[in-house]
Amino acid sequence: MSLRWLDFDYSEGDDDVGVFDALASVLPEHADAVRAEIDAVLAWAQAEGGRRAPVEEGGDWDAELQQSQDAGPPARHEFGLTISGTAAFCEAFRSRFSV
Repeated sequence: MSLRWLDFDYSEGDDDVGVFDALASVLPEHADAVRAEIDAVLAWAQAEGGRRAPVEEGGDWDAELQQSQDAGPPARHEFGLTISGTAAFCEAFRSRFSV
């Protein structure tokens, strides 16, 4: 799946947990498209990524989504999506989303 709105950066900690971070800041008319892309990424992770829970608690992956609105001008919708996971999850994520 090619991502249009989310551009993920990858980092890895000393604990072998990988972290994908993406930020999107869009005009209101594009907010639904960003939400749909986030939903698609999370649906894939839910279906293919194993158990959702923090890795340190035995999970394979977990995610945090932050959303806000900036009054502007121009008004913008801002999204921050962080996904963390095991090495196996991260490899599958990179393969699926070309990150």
